[in-house]
Amino acid sequence: MLVKVFGSAVFGVEATTITVEVNTEKGIGYHLVGLPDSAIKESSFRIAAALKNNSYQFPGKKIIVNMAPADLRKEGSAYDLTIAVGILAASSQITSKEIENYIIMGELSLDGTLQPIKGALSIAIKAKEEGFKGIMIPIQNVKDIAIS
Repeated sequence: MLVKVFGSAVFGVEATTITVEVNTEKGIGYHLVGLPDSAIKESSFRIAAALKNNSYQFPGKKIIVNMAPADLRKEGSAYDLTIAVGILAASSQITSKEIENYIIMGELSLDGTLQPIKGALSIAIKAKEEGFKGIMIPIQNVKDIAIS
Protein backbone atom coordinates (compact mmCIF):
# COMPACT_ATOMS: atom_id res chain seq x y z
CA MET A 1 0.00 0.00 0.00
CA LEU A 2 1.29 3.46 -0.88
CA VAL A 3 0.88 6.39 1.52
CA LYS A 4 2.11 9.99 1.24
CA VAL A 5 2.96 12.03 4.31
CA PHE A 6 4.65 15.41 4.49
CA GLY A 7 7.64 16.71 6.39
CA SER A 8 9.82 19.76 6.01
CA ALA A 9 13.48 20.54 5.42
CA VAL A 10 14.86 23.70 7.02
CA PHE A 11 17.79 25.58 5.53
CA GLY A 12 18.61 28.71 7.53
CA VAL A 13 15.23 30.36 8.11
CA GLU A 14 13.53 28.86 5.06
CA ALA A 15 11.51 25.64 5.08
CA THR A 16 10.78 23.41 2.10
CA THR A 17 8.00 20.83 2.12
CA ILE A 18 9.22 17.26 1.69
CA THR A 19 6.93 14.51 0.40
CA VAL A 20 7.60 11.18 2.08
CA GLU A 21 6.12 8.25 0.16
CA VAL A 22 5.96 4.94 2.00
CA ASN A 23 5.13 1.75 0.13
CA THR A 24 4.76 -1.71 1.66
CA GLU A 25 4.64 -4.85 -0.45
CA LYS A 26 5.48 -8.54 -0.38
CA GLY A 27 9.06 -9.30 0.44
CA ILE A 28 11.57 -8.31 3.09
CA GLY A 29 13.74 -5.23 3.34
CA TYR A 30 13.89 -1.56 4.16
CA HIS A 31 14.95 0.82 1.42
CA LEU A 32 15.31 4.58 1.96
CA VAL A 33 15.88 6.79 -1.09
CA GLY A 34 15.86 10.50 -1.83
CA LEU A 35 19.26 11.82 -0.64
CA PRO A 36 18.93 11.12 3.13
CA ASP A 37 21.89 11.63 5.47
CA SER A 38 23.18 9.05 7.98
CA ALA A 39 20.77 10.09 10.76
CA ILE A 40 17.79 9.44 8.48
CA LYS A 41 19.25 6.15 7.28
CA GLU A 42 19.52 5.06 10.94
CA SER A 43 15.88 6.01 11.57
CA SER A 44 14.64 2.47 10.92
CA PHE A 45 16.21 1.30 14.19
CA ARG A 46 14.65 4.12 16.25
CA ILE A 47 11.30 3.68 14.51
CA ALA A 48 11.23 -0.12 14.98
CA ALA A 49 11.97 0.20 18.71
CA ALA A 50 9.48 3.05 19.21
CA LEU A 51 6.70 1.15 17.43
CA LYS A 52 7.35 -2.07 19.35
CA ASN A 53 7.46 -0.22 22.68
CA ASN A 54 4.03 1.28 21.91
CA SER A 55 2.23 -1.91 20.86
CA TYR A 56 2.64 -1.39 17.10
CA GLN A 57 4.63 -3.54 14.70
CA PHE A 58 7.40 -2.78 12.28
CA PRO A 59 5.91 -4.61 9.28
CA GLY A 60 7.62 -7.80 8.18
CA LYS A 61 7.32 -6.67 4.57
CA LYS A 62 9.38 -4.85 2.02
CA ILE A 63 9.24 -1.16 2.90
CA ILE A 64 10.32 1.51 0.44
CA VAL A 65 10.56 5.11 1.67
CA ASN A 66 11.06 7.84 -0.93
CA MET A 67 11.83 11.39 0.20
CA ALA A 68 11.12 13.94 -2.53
CA PRO A 69 12.41 16.10 -4.04
CA ALA A 70 15.28 13.68 -4.51
CA ASP A 71 17.82 16.37 -5.38
CA LEU A 72 17.45 18.15 -2.02
CA ARG A 73 19.63 16.86 0.84
CA LYS A 74 17.57 15.77 3.89
CA GLU A 75 19.36 15.92 7.23
CA GLY A 76 18.75 14.96 10.84
CA SER A 77 16.54 12.72 12.90
CA ALA A 78 13.48 15.00 12.76
CA TYR A 79 11.99 12.82 10.00
CA ASP A 80 11.56 9.84 12.39
CA LEU A 81 7.92 10.66 13.14
CA THR A 82 7.14 11.42 9.49
CA ILE A 83 8.46 8.03 8.37
CA ALA A 84 6.93 6.16 11.34
CA VAL A 85 3.46 7.57 10.66
CA GLY A 86 3.88 6.66 6.98
CA ILE A 87 4.83 3.10 7.90
CA LEU A 88 1.87 2.77 10.28
CA ALA A 89 -0.54 4.10 7.64
CA ALA A 90 0.92 2.01 4.79
CA SER A 91 0.65 -1.14 6.92
CA SER A 92 -2.95 -0.26 7.92
CA GLN A 93 -2.11 0.00 11.63
CA ILE A 94 -3.64 3.50 11.68
CA THR A 95 -6.18 5.20 9.42
CA SER A 96 -4.83 7.89 7.15
CA LYS A 97 -7.80 9.79 5.74
CA GLU A 98 -6.56 13.25 6.75
CA ILE A 99 -2.84 12.61 7.05
CA GLU A 100 -1.97 14.45 3.83
CA ASN A 101 -3.30 17.69 5.34
CA TYR A 102 -0.52 17.98 7.94
CA ILE A 103 3.22 18.46 8.14
CA ILE A 104 4.57 15.84 10.57
CA MET A 105 8.01 16.17 12.18
CA GLY A 106 9.67 14.82 15.31
CA GLU A 107 12.63 12.81 16.54
CA LEU A 108 11.64 9.53 18.18
CA SER A 109 13.24 8.11 21.29
CA LEU A 110 13.34 4.34 21.57
CA ASP A 111 10.39 4.44 23.98
CA GLY A 112 8.34 6.46 21.48
CA THR A 113 8.57 9.83 23.17
CA LEU A 114 9.33 12.81 20.97
CA GLN A 115 12.37 15.04 21.18
CA PRO A 116 12.23 18.69 20.08
CA ILE A 117 13.24 19.64 16.56
CA LYS A 118 14.99 22.65 15.06
CA GLY A 119 13.21 25.11 12.78
CA ALA A 120 9.66 24.64 14.07
CA LEU A 121 8.68 28.26 13.38
CA SER A 122 9.90 28.09 9.77
CA ILE A 123 8.03 24.81 9.32
CA ALA A 124 4.81 26.31 10.73
CA ILE A 125 5.04 29.38 8.51
CA LYS A 126 5.62 27.28 5.38
CA ALA A 127 2.77 24.91 6.27
CA LYS A 128 0.41 27.88 6.64
CA GLU A 129 1.58 29.39 3.33
CA GLU A 130 0.98 26.10 1.52
CA GLY A 131 -2.51 25.59 2.96
CA PHE A 132 -1.90 22.66 5.30
CA LYS A 133 -4.48 22.31 8.10
CA GLY A 134 -1.72 22.19 10.67
CA ILE A 135 1.48 20.58 11.83
CA MET A 136 2.26 17.72 14.20
CA ILE A 137 5.43 18.40 16.17
CA PRO A 138 6.80 17.64 19.65
CA ILE A 139 5.06 19.50 22.48
CA GLN A 140 8.41 21.03 23.43
CA ASN A 141 8.28 23.10 20.21
CA VAL A 142 4.83 24.61 20.77
CA LYS A 143 6.23 27.80 22.37
CA ASP A 144 8.43 28.28 19.30
CA ILE A 145 5.45 28.53 16.97
CA ALA A 146 2.92 30.27 19.20
CA ILE A 147 3.44 33.55 17.33
CA SER A 148 2.67 32.11 13.89
